[in-house]
Amino acid sequence: MTDFLSQVQAIVGQQGMVTQDKYAALLEDQRGYYRGEARMIVQPRTTEEVARLITLCGRYGIPVVPQGGNSGLCGGATPDQTGNQIVLCLSRMSAIREIDPVNHTATVEAGVILQQLHEAVARHDLFFPLDLGAKGSCQIGGNLSTNAGGINVLRYGNARELVLGLEVVLPDGQVWSSLSKLRKDNTGYDLKQLFIGAEGTLGIITAAVLKLFPTPGMRHTAFIAVKDPAAASDLFIATRRTNADVLVSFEYMPRLALDLVGNDPLNDRYEHYILLELISGTEDNLQQQQLEDILAQGLEDGSILDGTIAQNDSQRETLWQIRESISPAQRVSVKNDVSVPVSRVTELLERAPEIIERTAPGARPCPFGHIGDGNIHYNILGPADLDPKIFRQQYGERLVNAINDLVMSMGGSFSAEHGIGKLRRDDLYQYKDKIEIELMKRLKATFDPDNLLNPGKII
Repeated sequence: MTDFLSQVQAIVGQQGMVTQDKYAALLEDQRGYYRGEARMIVQPRTTEEVARLITLCGRYGIPVVPQGGNSGLCGGATPDQTGNQIVLCLSRMSAIREIDPVNHTATVEAGVILQQLHEAVARHDLFFPLDLGAKGSCQIGGNLSTNAGGINVLRYGNARELVLGLEVVLPDGQVWSSLSKLRKDNTGYDLKQLFIGAEGTLGIITAAVLKLFPTPGMRHTAFIAVKDPAAASDLFIATRRTNADVLVSFEYMPRLALDLVGNDPLNDRYEHYILLELISGTEDNLQQQQLEDILAQGLEDGSILDGTIAQNDSQRETLWQIRESISPAQRVSVKNDVSVPVSRVTELLERAPEIIERTAPGARPCPFGHIGDGNIHYNILGPADLDPKIFRQQYGERLVNAINDLVMSMGGSFSAEHGIGKLRRDDLYQYKDKIEIELMKRLKATFDPDNLLNPGKII
């Protein structure tokens, strides 16, 4: 393989070859569930280099694992343990090619970090709504390849709804470039949707045209203690009815989550909390007044127990920091990323604890997340006196299956926004319809008959 190595070096140059001392962080997934080996790790700088690398790997029959910020939660960017695969990192492809303030679009390369995109478009008084806890490290290519969700899905949708055009390197090395800015283009199959959420198994996204929006004039953020999950649901319905599309986020947190984070903005302890946010296009107080009216009504009828409304950006950031700290605070736990119809979220929150107690007595449920779009991260911690790793080893699989069985019986999904990767591949085959699995296999065989792009992920 000396000839292969020299050809790779000729394509990407010395700067594109990752040295062994930097391998460790790129061979292990973010949660530490998977660790692999790689023949080499390369960082191409251009789409042309990616295409040449894929062509070369096809000629030698060498599998390629695309990787963005390596912040995924299902092992989708981790190589296997054979040491035969190449990890292709896109972090050097970090150019923002264009921001078009008139068309409200940004054309960006796959290695652009999400937070850097936020900052760049803000300088044009524009807003890119995809927002998640890993925004400081995750990259646009990975966001699109996993169809990332986040805290603003309720108003703006998942990643796939924020894409107008793509540039993709196909498994045979061809480049499909469709960096369209069009809002309407009804000319056959919407091919870009095949690659969004495909986790690099059908092609490698190298650039995208993304939708931008005007910067919100005002944000109205409230942290609220509610009586129970049913009261949370009632609050969501009331808020959405009176505020229509300006309701951006509606997040649920239990008492345990606040204890883990070590931050509580309210004076007394309660069992159930909601963090919600409204936006307005102008600096007026209409939404603020409507929010205050909703809270006043809830306090009067007893469904709301307490709450606070952020008075400035600093207070808003403090409230959101609580929500974004929940996942890191429970790194070693049994994790589920599930969704149910919004109308059944209350049922999920009420039924799951009994099932968990039967499966693992003494376990501590810590469900949190995007109640407004039906996506709950149903994490479970062991008893306080049991080592978390031992708890996960003993009960993890049974608890995941128990929650998944409940969710699927409610017309839900076992993976709401994190994807499949390695972690949920068996679940896919267990819960998905056989026809859907067959269609996925046909797509994979059509695009990548030699199974060289991210093999072992999804299919």
